[in-house]
Amino acid sequence: MPIVPNHARRRLGAGEVSLGFGVHHLRGSAVGMIATATGYDWLFIDMEHGAASVQEATQIAIAALGQGVTPIVRCCKDALFEGTRALDNGAMGVVVPHVDTEAEARAVAAAFRFPPLGTRSWGGPPFAYNFQPPAVAEAQEELNREILVACMIETPEAVENAAAIAAVPGVDVLMIGTSDLTASMGIPGQIGHERVQAAYGRVAEACRAAGKVLGMGGVYDEAWAAAYVALGARFVLAGSDHTMLMAAAGGRSRFLRGLPLAD
Repeated sequence: MPIVPNHARRRLGAGEVSLGFGVHHLRGSAVGMIATATGYDWLFIDMEHGAASVQEATQIAIAALGQGVTPIVRCCKDALFEGTRALDNGAMGVVVPHVDTEAEARAVAAAFRFPPLGTRSWGGPPFAYNFQPPAVAEAQEELNREILVACMIETPEAVENAAAIAAVPGVDVLMIGTSDLTASMGIPGQIGHERVQAAYGRVAEACRAAGKVLGMGGVYDEAWAAAYVALGARFVLAGSDHTMLMAAAGGRSRFLRGLPLAD
């Protein structure tokens, strides 16, 4: 049985923008179907700021494997074991926040790659192969290629160390968490500040030099999203379920309440 395709990687491999649908509040097996129907490539199942348990996250992930969208989870930096459990149970990628140093990036890469590239343990259900994997060695080698690992850059220290982080084998994406970066810079919410623009430029250059992908989160202003995509951002979190639901629901209610009423 061939491995389930990683749609996020396919987009990135083609040099295109790979769009993520944030899963914060939604639950249930239809989440991936909704994301696919609305043009997204991967789910960003948030176990850092969202309240999803590993059980809930992996049920969404397992369903998504057959829905045309790739399930990727975000776990906390001090809970990498939740990321490995998610990978064992349907996820095809992990995003780790607040990676500030090369040493931390190496720990992330090691946790999510099988030997000889890392220390990930073998033994979870082979959901990526619909329970029909090839030989263990072949499966581990293929999963090492297909699983996407992203480190989030969210502090000036991380920006300073971007080149070293990008050079770590097994790290695929350096994803700027723009909201936390602005907060740590003392300019919360100023996503277009010149220091933020400089940070994007520096991380983009580090990614180009190392052959890695620049990612973007926390940028929902269309003008600045366009600017940072122009700088090279390709792994892009488009927004979270609640914000997109509120935007659509708010637009619909404004339209209906604005209709003229017959006398």
